[in-house]
Amino acid sequence: MARATFRFHDELAEFLSPERRGVAFEHACARAATVKHAIESLGVPHTEAGCLTVNGEPATLARIVREGDTIEVFPHDPRHAAPDETREFIADAHLGGLARLLRMLGFDTLYENAFTDRELLELALRERRVILTRDRELLKCREVLRGCFVHARKPEAQLREVVARFGLERHLQPFTLCLHCNLRLEALEKSMVTAHVPERIAAHYTVFVRCPGCRRIFWQGSHWTRMREMLGASLGIRFPAA
Repeated sequence: MARATFRFHDELAEFLSPERRGVAFEHACARAATVKHAIESLGVPHTEAGCLTVNGEPATLARIVREGDTIEVFPHDPRHAAPDETREFIADAHLGGLARLLRMLGFDTLYENAFTDRELLELALRERRVILTRDRELLKCREVLRGCFVHARKPEAQLREVVARFGLERHLQPFTLCLHCNLRLEALEKSMVTAHVPERIAAHYTVFVRCPGCRRIFWQGSHWTRMREMLGASLGIRFPAA
């Protein structure tokens, strides 16, 4: 076994037992254990490690832990996200509210409360999606390439957390996806909807969109205004005038 000193910074400390939070501590690692295996044995999913140092030098999760190493682990910094980093997600069965809010902001988010863990993992790998979950054991699976443990319990707080983690604020495209189908909405000429919406709606509104999946038609009515205000208040931003 190799004894090493670990320190986990900021929100990563929440995964640790109370006596290990905010301090450096020694831990005995299995022979030839990688940093990935070591931090996960302490309760921290590898997906949550943004960067790390070993003996003051940058290192990777694949590095073998050696006797006397000092390992510091830091959370992700959205300022260092790659320009082409994926912004497509898949949410587990407990994050339906978050999935709906991400769709409101225009982020492709798969969600189905009947997904098994295996189905979720396979979809994430096949479609290169980020897994959103509150199940830390799921994120420890070696197949998981991109994942995020969602700390908050309420959907609006979860939304703020995910937007901050992935630097999403500069990529918002609100109300461009169907909240039911997760498909991109298509613009419609007013003449195409007059037979499909109430007469007063057709008379009052000029902008209409339709989901190519469920065929629902949407317009910027009072419900749209309330959702827009809720998103703005949740994120602390003001959307441009419609």
